[in-house]
Amino acid sequence: MSNYFLRDLISANSGSMLLAVIQDQTIIVILQATLVILTHKIAYFSHYKRHKLRFHMFSQYQQQCEEFIVANMKTDLAHDLLHVKRVVKLATKIANEEQADLNIVLPAAWLHDCLSYPKNHALRSLSSLHSADKAIIFLRSIDYPEEFLLPIHHAISAHSVSGGVVADSLESKVVQDADRLDALGAIGVARCIQVSSQLDRPLYSPEDAFAIDREVNDQKFTIDHFYQKLLKLATSMNTKTGKAIALQRTEFMKSYLQQLALEI
Repeated sequence: MSNYFLRDLISANSGSMLLAVIQDQTIIVILQATLVILTHKIAYFSHYKRHKLRFHMFSQYQQQCEEFIVANMKTDLAHDLLHVKRVVKLATKIANEEQADLNIVLPAAWLHDCLSYPKNHALRSLSSLHSADKAIIFLRSIDYPEEFLLPIHHAISAHSVSGGVVADSLESKVVQDADRLDALGAIGVARCIQVSSQLDRPLYSPEDAFAIDREVNDQKFTIDHFYQKLLKLATSMNTKTGKAIALQRTEFMKSYLQQLALEI
């Protein structure tokens, strides 16, 4: 057998072995990539299933929560059942995006205003805390799972900045964002005017409607509340989802003020 023949044979065998190794490595890479994809899908569907099961767990209590609000909530024009339902809708959207626990978020959203003192009441700053206490008494009466009661209490007591309780859980931040968002956008404009009408405050100052050359004072004029509080809310949102919604609604409110300036 010639040296040339042996060299060609070895070369051919080496090429075949190299090709086989490359093919094996390619298969391994494909299998590893497939495993990663399957792992992510399993995790996603596991979270989705768990999240949906939790939602359905609360759903059996939802009717009781709504009936309790209707029977016990002392409402004003801006804090009624429609406000509660909008907050619940917003809280559900934010919670789903931020992966918060609906077992905490939904009852807190439904019951956050089950006790609310009027704007000019001496105990106004205690509304959130007293509402949280009342909500927990009710939830215990309908045998809501005890493990969720403390975080629900915190979410309700922290939903209003005036209460002085810092929202330090994801669920409390979601509820706070949802409640704040209902003060913005088209509904925010309407609610602001509703509250000011109850307090007999004029819409704007006849001398300086937009507080260009005077101090802002929302105790005197309705529009001043936009500048004193409402237009600043977007920067104080806790969640990415809440902030995105707030920025869009704030732009609408700015356009409302621009249109108002053309009409007065």
